[in-house]
Amino acid sequence: AYGYEIIAIETDKDHIHFLLSYDTTDKVFDIVKIVKQETTYYLWHKYGSLLSKQYWKKKIFWSDGYFACSIGEVSSATIQKYIENQG
Repeated sequence: AYGYEIIAIETDKDHIHFLLSYDTTDKVFDIVKIVKQETTYYLWHKYGSLLSKQYWKKKIFWSDGYFACSIGEVSSATIQKYIENQG
């Protein structure tokens, strides 16, 4: 819906890595906010009966922070390989 393309993704029990293609006029902060909002909404609606309000209040899905970096001098292929080898 936003025009982003996930090139590589890998999850762990407490974090996620992904390589994303996006319009350079978009702000990374806004992209992260959208990803957190959309996934939380999806999980709550799909698995709401399994979740309690207590977990919801504790922000079990996402922390307030994030780490992001641009490719710079590293190729996207190198970053993709790194992400795919995280699991």
